[in-house]
Amino acid sequence: MAISKEEAKKRIEKLRREIERYRYEYHVLDKLEISEAALDSLKKELYDIEAMYPDLITPDSPTQRVAGQALDKFEKVAHKVEQWSFEDAFSREDMENWQDKVYNYLEKQTGKRPETVDYMCELKIDGLHVVLTYESGYLALAATRGDGKVGENVTQNIKTIQSVPLKLNEPVSAIVEGEVWLGRKMLEKINKERSKTGEPVFANPRNAAAGTIRQLNSRVVAERKLDTYIYDISRGEIPPNQKSELERLEKLGFKVNPHRRLCKNLDEVASYWQEWQKKKESQDYWIDGVVIKVNDRKLQEILGFTGKAPRWAIAFKFPAEQGTTVVEEVYVQVGRTGALTPVARVRPVQLAGTTVTHSTLHNFDEIERLGVKVGDTVIMEKAGDVIPKIIEVLPRLRTGHEKNIIAPKKCPVCGSEVERKILAGEKGTKSAALYCANKKCFAQELEKINHFVSKHAFDIDHCGIKIVEQLVNVGLIKDAADLFILTVGDLEELDRFGEKSAHNLVEAVQKAKTVTLARFINALSIQHVGEETAEDIAEHYKTLERFISATREELHEVNGVGEKVADSIGEYFKDKKNVAYIEKLLKNGVVIRKQKAELEKGKLSGQSFVLTGTLESMSRDEAKEKIKSLGGDVSESVSKNTTAVIAGAEPGSKYGKAKKLGVKILSEKEFLAMIAV
Repeated sequence: MAISKEEAKKRIEKLRREIERYRYEYHVLDKLEISEAALDSLKKELYDIEAMYPDLITPDSPTQRVAGQALDKFEKVAHKVEQWSFEDAFSREDMENWQDKVYNYLEKQTGKRPETVDYMCELKIDGLHVVLTYESGYLALAATRGDGKVGENVTQNIKTIQSVPLKLNEPVSAIVEGEVWLGRKMLEKINKERSKTGEPVFANPRNAAAGTIRQLNSRVVAERKLDTYIYDISRGEIPPNQKSELERLEKLGFKVNPHRRLCKNLDEVASYWQEWQKKKESQDYWIDGVVIKVNDRKLQEILGFTGKAPRWAIAFKFPAEQGTTVVEEVYVQVGRTGALTPVARVRPVQLAGTTVTHSTLHNFDEIERLGVKVGDTVIMEKAGDVIPKIIEVLPRLRTGHEKNIIAPKKCPVCGSEVERKILAGEKGTKSAALYCANKKCFAQELEKINHFVSKHAFDIDHCGIKIVEQLVNVGLIKDAADLFILTVGDLEELDRFGEKSAHNLVEAVQKAKTVTLARFINALSIQHVGEETAEDIAEHYKTLERFISATREELHEVNGVGEKVADSIGEYFKDKKNVAYIEKLLKNGVVIRKQKAELEKGKLSGQSFVLTGTLESMSRDEAKEKIKSLGGDVSESVSKNTTAVIAGAEPGSKYGKAKKLGVKILSEKEFLAMIAV
């Protein structure tokens, strides 16, 4: 997919806004406006574009996160084993690219490229992920995935599912994972009953399963006859391969899907995928693809995780469908760079069994090309590598009451003038994008502040989107620099704040004042400068002063900085208001910590560490930052070159690998003593 960097920037902004909205409704509220397949296609497109332009990746991108958060109505429980999501593939080419990555990584880690790798193929069931903890053979805890680290305790409701053993066939302690699902016939029955009582119907079995598991009355759960398939042992005695792991689960008494297949190569994988694409309607549960896993457990351990997904597995999704709907409204969204994007709200349409209600129209040239009007009947497509989109208008279905879509001359948020920029597209084509001319537009400023406080920028706790918007609305902050002079007295009389919450925010802001140069640069929202580019710049220039004074020619010497990035940086620092903003940040107490390159004599210089388990005194990210600040490296996998493995509570497989390789293992207490100043 060829796309210019300017187009990629605009597309990424649109994708991120839509994905985050859909993801929140899907994983937190258990509502669904579009199908999971459509959401997967959005994420896949975003992932591919970010892979093309890594410097456009920001910490708040949906690709950098897992998904969801626990609801307050159930007890929250911390997972002993972090939960992951799979990356997606939609074609044979995607699978070949994934296999190349697997082979390349194994070659890098072991020094030898594998001749072949066996894959276990399993059906991907459209249900609700569940984590079951057994102690001495008895069910002790059942939890939802939540945000991957914290889920919801749904033990009482899970106990109503007949396929979940309350006592295993052997007195073992283990944590297993699987899928809770609802049958098609039961879904139809539930929706008929809900329609009679005026309740909204469930869009698909996954939503029905999620809604059922979150019922406070366990009798309702029992009546709906949920079912499960278990497919993973994440803690306990784990067999040497995925095939024997599934067999072990069956022996322990779990219900395991029988339609699995061990494949010797991608040809066999593709055959399995094609077979079930045709047979997916034959089962009572819904199937939206197949999961492909490297069968050998040792290879899985070597491959490890990327930070958001396992390298050793991928979801091979089925292709999506088309449907017709009616455009009911077109509105304009304003992004952080000021780009105005027209979005169509359409009459809800079922595609692949789920509901779609919105479609981006990209820009006003696309509207003209399609000839679409408000009130038009259109064909929508949900393809594997693009956001659900309108692909054709059906003019013969017009009534004469349709309305033309007019490009705005004023920003819909702040009322400022709109600028038109011509952008180069594929094969020499050009399109026009509209931008708000007001660089202080509320929507843009809000996005910048939200980016500033996000995890991979200043990482300020207790400062979510609603809080930021409230602080801007009441005039307490005009930009992110104002956060650092907030007092408890400023906050405690506001809605959502009391004395405790005001103290929490002020303390979090003060704690976040000291950051690395890379985080500082990333937080500035310089166009085209994302997390990785900020790291490259910080490593090259070492200090903020040298970066600010760098010429365009000097910037070209930095790895990852091309002409557009250099131009963007130059334009940013030409604006005196931006320079004043940086000065304001420093004046208000922000401190830039020295980069690793300046710490050649740091006590951890030249050493490499791996973290496993849960630390009590700090988060894993905080531990990583501390190691890096002292000149050390942090790796995700254990090798003979690892200096030490830092083991917290409930360490994972990395602990065992360290012992096998004879790598030094440090307790949290020993680690804290090592990094003490």
